Amino acid sequence: MTSDRVGDMITRLRNANLVKTKYVLIPKTKLTLEMARILVQEGFIENFEEIKPLPLYIRIGLKYKEKKHITKLIRISKPGLRVYVNRNEIPRVLGGIGIAILSTSQGIMTDREARVQKIGGEVLCYVW
Repeated sequence: MTSDRVGDMITRLRNANLVKTKYVLIPKTKLTLEMARILVQEGFIENFEEIKPLPLYIRIGLKYKEKKHITKLIRISKPGLRVYVNRNEIPRVLGGIGIAILSTSQGIMTDREARVQKIGGEVLCYVW
C-alpha cells in the first residue's frame, strides 16, 4: 500500500497502457472512484466497476484503437509539492484536447467544469 493514492493510480494506468492490458486493478478510495468516473465521462477509458470478491479494488477497462484513449498521464500535484490554482489560472491541456483533473471545494472535476463553476483548486494530473 502506498500513501499517495493518486500517484499509485496514475502509475498503474500508465503501466497497463504500456503493455496494452484490457483491465487494471486499482485500490478503491473515494478519490480514485471519482477520477475513474471523470475518465469514463471524458472517454479516456471504457468503464470501471467494483469487484465483488475484492471490495477494496476497482477494475478499470482500458480502450485502445479508439479516437480518444489515454496516451499520456502526468502527475502535477505531489505530496511534497502541492500545486494550487485560482479560477483565473486553470490550465488548458494541449489547447483543450486533454484534460486537467482538479480537486476543488465542490469535489473532483475537470478543468472545463471548474471554469464554468468559476472555482480553483489543486491540480491533480493532466490526461491526454
